[in-house]
Amino acid sequence: MQDVTDLAFMRVIAEIGAPDYFFTEFFRVHAQSRLEKHILRSIDENTTGRPVFAQLIGEDLFHIERSARELLRHPIAGVDLNLGCPAPKVYKKNVGGGLLRDPEHIDAILGLMRATIPGLFTVKMRIGFEDTRNFDRILDSVNHHGVDLLTVHGRTVKEMYRSEVHYDWIAHAVHRVTCPVLANGNVTSPEAAIRILETTGARGVMIGRHAIRNPWIFRQCRERFAGLDVSTVTLAEVRHYIERLYRATADSEVPERAHVNKMKKYLNFVGQSVDAAGAFLHDMRRTQTEAELFAVCDRHLLEQPTRVFSPEPYPGIIARPNCETPSAETDGCSLDTVTA
Repeated sequence: MQDVTDLAFMRVIAEIGAPDYFFTEFFRVHAQSRLEKHILRSIDENTTGRPVFAQLIGEDLFHIERSARELLRHPIAGVDLNLGCPAPKVYKKNVGGGLLRDPEHIDAILGLMRATIPGLFTVKMRIGFEDTRNFDRILDSVNHHGVDLLTVHGRTVKEMYRSEVHYDWIAHAVHRVTCPVLANGNVTSPEAAIRILETTGARGVMIGRHAIRNPWIFRQCRERFAGLDVSTVTLAEVRHYIERLYRATADSEVPERAHVNKMKKYLNFVGQSVDAAGAFLHDMRRTQTEAELFAVCDRHLLEQPTRVFSPEPYPGIIARPNCETPSAETDGCSLDTVTA
């Protein structure tokens, strides 16, 4: 997840219950691009005990090959191609989800990357740009070029995060491609994960923004898959998670106000499961200092420390108004564009 899956976040997640593997933020590929140092840190300094896939986003064949070869010098589990980012400022450059309008160019990129990458080569895509007209052609290219793993987010680019997820199209991909498929989109809880796997026949799920809200979700999914009781999370544990995340993301060169604002962007997601009225979100979004932020956390999370943190987001509590409400204007869905 852009602006999220950095080294600090990965380490905090690993302490709570790591996923099977991580994907980095995407490396932007263009004529002037160089592998971003802060993203490389999440590969070179990875101490989570989990493999990390390096994610690329771009459309220039020469520079995609150059970037992929550079990444092969680092301890990556594989290379992932982003064909799903729905941010207008991204797809207007014909990268990410924008490429779904051009299946012939996608075929050329897949062929080049398969020839360049001797190890695991994976792809994440949406089901189309504004409709599914090119979906089968792209799936056939995935087969033709021997992609090792495909993740399908069950919405079009234009639907962003607003519509229901079209799990039937993920099921269609499962039956059409020869590689394993991961289902993505509204994997909100272990129960949702089980439901999605039964509906789609996918081999697994990819969890994105709901891991910000509930970093225990990977551990909980393993428990559910194993037929065990799913562990509950208390508000006191959530308070501890926020503290760890704040300390892990601290930087002596970043002013306190800026750090607090970054934390508020994570907490937009966490707040979806704190209370049904959205009172935590209301109060948290108005803080400006570390002291104010943690005073709000203490008031909402420690007054009833043993109360259970909701495993599902409360209905109507919106984390990203600019991405999840149809009337909102937005130029992107990264963590940086969420109103603090």
